[in-house]
Amino acid sequence: MQALVILPTYNEIGNLAPMVDAILAQGDMFDVLVIDDGSPDGTGILADHLKKTHPGRVEVIHRQGKLGLATAYLTGFRFGMQRGYDFLFEMDADFSHNPAYLPQFIETMRSTGADLVLGSRYVAGGGATKWPWYRRLISRGGSLYASKMLGIPVRDLTGGFKCFRAQVLESMNLESIQASGYGFQIELTYRAVQAGFKVVEMPIIFEERREGQSKMSPAIFMEAFWMVAKMRAEHQTAEQNAEWERLRP
Repeated sequence: MQALVILPTYNEIGNLAPMVDAILAQGDMFDVLVIDDGSPDGTGILADHLKKTHPGRVEVIHRQGKLGLATAYLTGFRFGMQRGYDFLFEMDADFSHNPAYLPQFIETMRSTGADLVLGSRYVAGGGATKWPWYRRLISRGGSLYASKMLGIPVRDLTGGFKCFRAQVLESMNLESIQASGYGFQIELTYRAVQAGFKVVEMPIIFEERREGQSKMSPAIFMEAFWMVAKMRAEHQTAEQNAEWERLRP
């Protein structure tokens, strides 16, 4: 059983090498795919060096320009499925997500039979460090809003530390994914739930990045807000159409 950890990067030169080393130290089952969006700080060059240093365990995809988190993960998913990986991880490259959790994700998969495991800040044992109150409010409020609007019994819908069984992603039409940022995280989990896959939350402590600057922006939150409203409306329309079909003589 092999797992691919997908690391989208943009200006992460201070974090990438220690992050890759920490991931590979978790065991031979974990490989790394770096997807760099043309970082001007030399992150892509460093990634190529790490690929040479760790042959067979580190791969690199270079993209021209800052194309965004969602398209980076979708590119990584396709790469991982083509290579036959059993598990695919979403993970930040800035140490907000601790690599020491990686084996726990796999163990949670095996012990619960989950198809998707979410690293959750909002279940017992989870949390976040060094966050100002307003960021906690926005993150937790956004997760609660999405959960209630979409009827998903998940406490942390906006987190980006996840482990998918490959068949979950294989079942999705990845070309039809519309969202990015927080909205992308919500949409993936929503689709997994709607398809009947088992989703389990595992407690994690989210840590503020060690190096560099956060890429969060108000636009990311607003995109998620409207995307959730759109998904709810589409779901309600589908239910209404199904009911009309059922009642049709």
